[in-house]
Amino acid sequence: MSWFTVDDDDDAPYGEYADHEVRARPNPKANRPRTKRRPEHSDAVIGMVTAVDRGRYTALVPATPATKGGPKAQPERAVVAARARELRKTAIVIGDRVQLVGDVSGEEGTLSRIVAVEERSTLLRRSADDSDRVERIMVANAEQMLIVVAAANPEPRVRLVDRYLVAAYDAGIRPLICITKIDLADPEPFLENFQALEVPVFRSAPGAWEDDSSDGVLAQIREALAGKTTVFVGHSGVGKSTLINALVPEADRATGHVNEVTGRGRHTSSSSVALRARTPGAAGGDAGWVIDTPGVRSFGLGHVTSDGILRGFTDLVPLLDLCPRGCSHTEEAPDCELDLAIADGRLDAMGARRVESLRRLLK
Repeated sequence: MSWFTVDDDDDAPYGEYADHEVRARPNPKANRPRTKRRPEHSDAVIGMVTAVDRGRYTALVPATPATKGGPKAQPERAVVAARARELRKTAIVIGDRVQLVGDVSGEEGTLSRIVAVEERSTLLRRSADDSDRVERIMVANAEQMLIVVAAANPEPRVRLVDRYLVAAYDAGIRPLICITKIDLADPEPFLENFQALEVPVFRSAPGAWEDDSSDGVLAQIREALAGKTTVFVGHSGVGKSTLINALVPEADRATGHVNEVTGRGRHTSSSSVALRARTPGAAGGDAGWVIDTPGVRSFGLGHVTSDGILRGFTDLVPLLDLCPRGCSHTEEAPDCELDLAIADGRLDAMGARRVESLRRLLK
């Protein structure tokens, strides 16, 4: 039996408390639809990332002149910044040019914000190993790679240098080689592996970094670095940090030694950093940038394709275009045009060595 009476009126029991009479108070913040529009940051300044430390980025902002009716002139300054929330999935690395907003004075205790990363000209990458397709970005916008290797103690490794070269060619970066400790062993047998690649080589003996004469090897390296951004790579213990301290005296990068038992170098550089090279006695000019990276014993290339390697052999491209479709260009490849060119004399002895170098890198 229902407890409602027949003549019940819906509004009668509730009167002024009926639901349809209640007026909700509008909340403009809650009712406002979210927008995907972001600020344009027209006042952002451009800086170059020179160091990364636990979520904080140091960026060098160039000097800015005063403008009529605008901001005052500001000198070149190092600005500490955090990344904006929308960039949380974007890798920001040494060498990146970034847009900065907020307090960009560079004064102690200030913090600015990175709101965008400028388009990169080059990107040096590596993977944990050859089976790992996840790339790790090391450096952005580098133009050169200086591969530092010792003639002995630790022993030079052809395959590791090959991997550096592959990474450089894949990134579109010009490779250079500096071989140290040539007083301990003859470096020429090792360097013959790369002769056909026409990579510039600098040879260093003890005391070379103290010799600052115009005809010394240190001056030659400075000349090669001038006006360029160069990333230094190499096995631990080869003398990379010692060379950087000679090029940038105020860098004070830690140096180590080679373990007499294992023959391995000790890691001294724990993080990457960009340093401005100095030219003693120079009145002006761009001495270039040096990017120091931690020493590694392996360099994964899981992200690199054969096309990236072939970019470093522009002289062989016309022959590669004549190869059968799907040719791997290796020694086992049937009817490879490279073999035919060697056989009929289109490639001389130097060309044959270039083919050998290419195939070694492809492996």
